[in-house]
Amino acid sequence: MGELHDVTILIAGATSAAGVAVARALCDAGATVLAAGSNADRLATALPFVHGRYEVDLTNHGAVSELHALIDTERGPIDGLLHLVGGWRGGKGLPGQIDDDYAYLHTQILGTLRNTSRVFRDDLVASACGRIAIVSATAVDAPSGSNANYSTAKAAAEAWMKSVAAELRMAQSGNKLAPVPQRAAAVRWVIKAFTDPATRAAHPDRSTAGFTDVSALGTAALELFTHDAAQLNGARIHLPVL
Repeated sequence: MGELHDVTILIAGATSAAGVAVARALCDAGATVLAAGSNADRLATALPFVHGRYEVDLTNHGAVSELHALIDTERGPIDGLLHLVGGWRGGKGLPGQIDDDYAYLHTQILGTLRNTSRVFRDDLVASACGRIAIVSATAVDAPSGSNANYSTAKAAAEAWMKSVAAELRMAQSGNKLAPVPQRAAAVRWVIKAFTDPATRAAHPDRSTAGFTDVSALGTAALELFTHDAAQLNGARIHLPVL
């Protein structure tokens, strides 16, 4: 295809089935795809086809800053950041929402996003097609006591991304002193949960009602870089379900 041949995209948390699907779709479209994660062996096993793999502690701001410097030296500035770092922990009702689980979810879902978005902010603003996206959850719209920790962390990540969208707007089309056409966009994709063919084959009796196949994330990623930034910035997009 090749329509993204001038685009460099960093995927944070890329070793899941969804991360592999989106990385493959972007590579097939000609993008330079870089993957960052906490385990070098998992990165090498899951993503042998990407253009660069980086083991990094995304919960550590200093480590993410070092990652930025390394990528800038090896590849130059990035154009896109797909932040797929997440996790899930539940509990029975509000009494089951334990502090350790909340701290884990807060760090994994929000802390890593804060680090990557701050560190790579200038790259996204300078790019001709700067994009940043996260995967959020329908649990934000319909939380329960049993997923309170999780839905709270996801809601916080969405609030952060709304701030990122505002920042990108003020840097470009909303700049009062020197407005320019909007080139950068921050987007929230929303799902109930991901599924993939291998998981469905292994568990044919397990319900996937309302789930999203990982291939839909690949399609959404291509649209992210080919659609107009002014229309995308701040968007909350529900991905298709099975």
